[in-house]
Amino acid sequence: MPAHAAESARVPLSANAGADDEEKATAKAPRTVTARAVALTFVLIPLNAFWIVQMERVRYSAHPTTISLLFNCIFILCVMTAINALVRSRWPRRAFSQGELLLVYSGLTVATCVGGHDFIQVLVPHMTWVYHEANVANGYKQLLWPHLPSWALMPNNDAADGFYNGHSTLYTREHLSAWAIPVLVWIGFIGTLLFVLQCVNVLIRKQWTDNERLTYPLVKLPIEIASSSLGDAGPARVPLFRNRLFWIGFALAALVDLINSLNYYYPSIPPILTPGNGQSSFDVSTLLPYKPWNAIGWTPVSYYPFIIGLGMLMPMDFLFSSWFFYLTWKLQSVVCVTGGWDSDPRMPYANYQALGGYLAFFVSTALISRGYLTQVLRRAFGLSSTVDDTDEPVRYRFALAGIGAGLVILIGFTMALGLAWWVAIAFFALYLALALAITRMRAELGTPVHDLHFTGPDWALTDVIGARSLGAANLGGLSVLYWFNRAYRCHPMPAQLEGFKMAEAGGAKAEYRSWFWMLLACGVFGSVASFWAILHNYYIYGAHAKVFYPGGPEAWDRYTGWLTSYHSDSTHVLTAVGVGLVFASFLQAMRVRFPWWPFHPLAYAVSGSWEMNLVWLPLLIAYVAKLVILRYGGMQTYRGALPFFYGLILGQFIPGSLLNIWGIATGTPTYQFWQ
Repeated sequence: MPAHAAESARVPLSANAGADDEEKATAKAPRTVTARAVALTFVLIPLNAFWIVQMERVRYSAHPTTISLLFNCIFILCVMTAINALVRSRWPRRAFSQGELLLVYSGLTVATCVGGHDFIQVLVPHMTWVYHEANVANGYKQLLWPHLPSWALMPNNDAADGFYNGHSTLYTREHLSAWAIPVLVWIGFIGTLLFVLQCVNVLIRKQWTDNERLTYPLVKLPIEIASSSLGDAGPARVPLFRNRLFWIGFALAALVDLINSLNYYYPSIPPILTPGNGQSSFDVSTLLPYKPWNAIGWTPVSYYPFIIGLGMLMPMDFLFSSWFFYLTWKLQSVVCVTGGWDSDPRMPYANYQALGGYLAFFVSTALISRGYLTQVLRRAFGLSSTVDDTDEPVRYRFALAGIGAGLVILIGFTMALGLAWWVAIAFFALYLALALAITRMRAELGTPVHDLHFTGPDWALTDVIGARSLGAANLGGLSVLYWFNRAYRCHPMPAQLEGFKMAEAGGAKAEYRSWFWMLLACGVFGSVASFWAILHNYYIYGAHAKVFYPGGPEAWDRYTGWLTSYHSDSTHVLTAVGVGLVFASFLQAMRVRFPWWPFHPLAYAVSGSWEMNLVWLPLLIAYVAKLVILRYGGMQTYRGALPFFYGLILGQFIPGSLLNIWGIATGTPTYQFWQ
């Protein structure tokens, strides 16, 4: 074997160690849930929350919480790893272990998700918009106020004036007291929801991680980074930051962003593959101005090196299907115009076809796991079972009781918001089905995006049952719950399960229980920090200037439309869901029957989302690159090439984060590598 091939074949212990080596590593691993790791996590969470709000709301740039791999957390992990390497070289006993670094990272990811683009960032302005912005034109006061639970919202307009106008401060008695009750109410709701999701993760962890051995593509890079500061890696391992291929990939990605950043300030410098402060070289639809081809709509040609790197971690069938089905969705729109079906602007109901695909994947996953779940239930009820839960984060009985008690609280809470009991049950049943499908998708496939816009339980139940049948009270309750169901780009459940996987990689299986409570505490504290960061910044800059549409009128204008039109598309919606479910089931059946089958059912669901517009071409590039490497070099060459693609990821994440921090510190607009 050539020398360079031998060097490339060396991969970290976490990637190629045998079971015996892993057991030895686990046995020798130091404690991970230490006082210093916990303290560092809780110090970093508020700083991280402030950074996210500055990026996503104040500056409206970068948007780390709209992709699966959170670059703010990766950047913080890289900084911690670099400092840890310096400490290890001088004071080896004081350096953090790999498991401690991964604990801090995992806690930050959960906290980031709850403070993300599709979670608390929508909730805070959502709580007060319907009261503060009520006027004769929108009719909020007459139409909506009688059906809304004011205790769960923020109706104090005097305190909201500073929130919307800015040039004020949160830290007055009037402002703090006005926000206190609704904020505490929602922190309690979020904590209960996170607890339920984490208990569900406990029940399915062993099946997905130990029995099916899902690969968890999105945890590979954090594990590589955290292991790079270890001083006892041994001769059979090349740490990531000492790998030549890594630095080549890093330099290429960083060079692109450097030149584009210079172009942002000095337009005479030509950009690379992107005009100015964006990533879309051009919109394909501008080349097709006439019917039926203009029905493809916005189709950007984008270039993101870090998405190419993430694509290399995805399975080939999913990678191929992601861009293939994206183009298929575009073709569906063209066919609708050709057939004269475009009089309905929602045709071909791509979001509900995607919902059917998600539900099909949930059902197939449940069927595959039915034997295991039966044994889990037997263990939980004290019957003889082949499944052992002594090494799980919590006992199955506790997890099952936690899910039941948590759902009772959540359902009771939503009934107090105005939902009928059966609507509340249907709401959380659909929400948990989608949450499980998204979590499975991340664990098995590592998809970089999973937004599923405008298809949550509030939309689906109303479109299927009909606004008139639900009535004003149910519609009001569903509107209040809009904030965490508009899209699912930063869903916390996958981050929780990936945290358990990183505990295993960090040699902390014996500390699963401590990780369970640590991740839950990080989620709750992260929600507190996120509320603080958003309110602090909005009172300074003003929500009128910095709020984005989904956090303001979107849900309330939709509620007004429901009350005034009572229009229902139930036939078309059910048809679309049925088509998606049947077609995804067909794809899954073919995939199981024929190993060569190239079409993945979940890619069919994911590729219809808005975010796929931005990543379809980088995923196509990744597919071609991975296909060539595997065909002509084999698996060993692919493994050896992975550091190059890790370099592409960090070559954008690290310089982009540094540039963003510099911009925040100096008040300077900066180039954004992700939009």
